[in-house]
Amino acid sequence: MGSIMWGREVAEVYDQTYRAEFEPSALGPVVDLLAGLARGGPALEFAVGTGRVALPLSDRGIAVHGLELSPDMAAQLRAKPGAGAIPLTIGDMTATRVPGAPFTLVYLVANTIMNVTTQDAQLAVFANAAGHLEPGGCFVVEVIVPQLRRVPPGETARVFTMDPDHVGIETFDDVAGQIAWSHHWIDAGGRLVRHSAPYRYVWPSELDLMAMIAGFRLRGRWAGWDCAPFTSDSQSQVAVFEILP
Repeated sequence: MGSIMWGREVAEVYDQTYRAEFEPSALGPVVDLLAGLARGGPALEFAVGTGRVALPLSDRGIAVHGLELSPDMAAQLRAKPGAGAIPLTIGDMTATRVPGAPFTLVYLVANTIMNVTTQDAQLAVFANAAGHLEPGGCFVVEVIVPQLRRVPPGETARVFTMDPDHVGIETFDDVAGQIAWSHHWIDAGGRLVRHSAPYRYVWPSELDLMAMIAGFRLRGRWAGWDCAPFTSDSQSQVAVFEILP
């Protein structure tokens, strides 16, 4: 396994499935924090997807560049108003270099670090982010905290989404390799889309170690984009890593 790539069937229903994340109340804190960290300089989004974050950040006056592995996801972005202002590179965030460096900010949201399914490759993501940043620049990672303790003893699966048009089930298949599978059943206008893919979950301390190896130091960690304190009960994290001079 390497980097997981979304195909056409998922790309076409992505915005609909996660439409709540496109609401201003959800996006506002994301864009506010990223715009502040960019400090007016150019920003690079790894796994830019359909542009949920890149487009409103660009509207704030930040020069945003996008890197995306999936041509189908990139096509959804390119079809949107304002996409012409976002230079887009097709490539893998473990190794692809994007024109325009150095950047003041690189960011990776929506758990996408987990779509890279080996520890070595996840470390390569950090190294690639470091290679794009100017001294003092920041790499922001949004990712869930693994929820193994929510799985009852003797069970291997949990339901993480139960909406009228989207059911999501997570199965923990390889605890040693930290590999789980995310299974989705999506009602896309009366058409059932079923999608399953593996991901590699990562613990906060492991994330910090990857960052340290790549030349970063932890600048801050919160439970969400509203900068709520991160605690042992937090189910997600927004971690900000600063490149060392």
